Amino acid sequence: MKGVQTEADVELLRESLCQRFALPEPVSTPVLIAVSGLPGSGKSFFCRQLSERLSLPILESDVMRRRLYPTPVHDRPESERLFRACHLLIQDFLEKGVSIIFDATNLVERHREQLYRIADDTGAKLILVRVEAPPELVHKRLRRRKAGADAEDNSEADWDVYRRMSQSSQRIRRNHFAVDTSRDITPVLDKIVREVNR
Repeated sequence: MKGVQTEADVELLRESLCQRFALPEPVSTPVLIAVSGLPGSGKSFFCRQLSERLSLPILESDVMRRRLYPTPVHDRPESERLFRACHLLIQDFLEKGVSIIFDATNLVERHREQLYRIADDTGAKLILVRVEAPPELVHKRLRRRKAGADAEDNSEADWDVYRRMSQSSQRIRRNHFAVDTSRDITPVLDKIVREVNR
């Protein structure tokens, strides 16, 4: 039964993604850009800038969660179901030669290891990005989020969630790009675009 549910979840997420993005042409070595960061770090904004430059779809966990759960509670079973479907969808795209950006907190190395394995299994180029911002700026952004100031902001995480998640955040053990969104993000965007096109 779990298999049937997971298949249905993957198809629902695929349909949602294809409604929002035109998929790129398949390539012999697809790219998985996995973007990690705490709520309010500027992760989704960074992913949108990258998507515009590279014409790649963004699999955004906050959007996909609401496809599976119209009123999410953000508990462990919900997250496990969401990420099981996301990871399978990523694997399917990469197996077909389709590159993708994955926008999720991805804070724990054990969870990122699943992405490493998917990239290895599919022969994809893996690009890891850590997005961060000073806590005082994050606090200001999360206050704006609560006020509904950004129509493109799909997250519901607030300052309490940020503080809780920051305690479980682990450093990325593999080579990765680091970007501070309180500064000009253009140099890092340029480097990633060069890396993808190399």
